[in-house]
Amino acid sequence: MSTVTTVAALTLKEAVRKRVVWALLALSVVLLALSAWGFSQLSGMSTSFGQLTSAESRVIASQLLNLVMFGMSMIVALGTAFLAGPTLGGEMESGVALAMFARPVRRWQVLLGKWVGLVVFGSLYMAVVGLSQFVVVKVTVSYWPPHPWEALLLLAGETTVLLTLAMLLSSLISPLASGITTVGLFGATWVAGVVGSIGVALDNEKLQRMASVTQVLLPTDGLWQAAMHAIQDTASVQLLGRMSSGNPFLSMGAASPLYLVWAVVWTLLVWLLCALSVQRRDL
Repeated sequence: MSTVTTVAALTLKEAVRKRVVWALLALSVVLLALSAWGFSQLSGMSTSFGQLTSAESRVIASQLLNLVMFGMSMIVALGTAFLAGPTLGGEMESGVALAMFARPVRRWQVLLGKWVGLVVFGSLYMAVVGLSQFVVVKVTVSYWPPHPWEALLLLAGETTVLLTLAMLLSSLISPLASGITTVGLFGATWVAGVVGSIGVALDNEKLQRMASVTQVLLPTDGLWQAAMHAIQDTASVQLLGRMSSGNPFLSMGAASPLYLVWAVVWTLLVWLLCALSVQRRDL
């Protein structure tokens, strides 16, 4: 395991030095600043029906926080996915992997080390920006998510799913194509989840079934729905009632333990496919 640890440390160090990370940091800071200003406007806000009550403010803050956290998770997950492609596929195309895969180092050890390094980077980054956003909301509107650590773990899981998929694709196609494909699948799955929520509101079983199938094929949206449920105020869904159905930034329920197990199994299976692809690829 010393080889895996060494490669993971080198991958983490390399990731921090890349321009993609600085772009992620800049986007995160901008989003934090904009959200801080936006949430500060909720205090004392009034409508045509009068001053907002504390309960109404919490409902609005809960939905806005889910919206902002979707932006945060998208920035981190997609940034990490674009890091994963060049980290594996780029080195295989350039010939750098020839030196790394030299005996007695096994290819799966290098792959595992790179994967662990990227998972650590993505999870730590998600934790830092996520906690920063929670603090911003607490300071501006005195709202704190019911289960913040659970939400951050689920978002880290979403990031891990995406970067694992990106690594598999980068072992088959070019790094740029793998990043674009990963982004496209991420967006398509999220849209399918929104359509499924509309299906719940319309009581349309076909739309609901379609969303469920996509959440199984790519667990990112299922993990995101569970993260939203951990972030949002539990009174939001109760207050809005059936109107909450179809809202892309409100979750109707937490993920089942079976689904979380499937997300882990899915990640393991995709990683094994990536290892098989790297093992069989001629360098």
